[in-house]
Amino acid sequence: MTDSVPAEGGAPLAGPADAVAWLTLPDVAERLDLPISRVHQMIRDRELVAVRRDGVRRIPADLVANGTVLKHLPGVLTLLADAGYDDEAALRWLYEPDDTLAAGTPAAALGGDQAREVKRRAQALGF
Repeated sequence: MTDSVPAEGGAPLAGPADAVAWLTLPDVAERLDLPISRVHQMIRDRELVAVRRDGVRRIPADLVANGTVLKHLPGVLTLLADAGYDDEAALRWLYEPDDTLAAGTPAAALGGDQAREVKRRAQALGF
């Protein structure tokens, strides 16, 4: 089940603009067919990124498409962390509209042909 995530104080949220596009950690565990403890471990290992909304940790649904984590997401999250990005900033970067990417955002491009370009751009942030 997906919960709605209203903007806190009217401020724009990092991540998907559509509130329905967020999953709670139990929802992610169910979608990936994993125990919840493994989802927590994946977050600690930067294989997934989660942020608090209304006091509940949530993950953008499109990062766990088709019953799996997007292939290049862990690498990009590691590169962003190495560049000093926290989870909130990493999500903001992943969902920032980018006209130079055919998919429109780095997060959407990770699921397609431009995944390597997204990784290259994330790597360049560290310099």
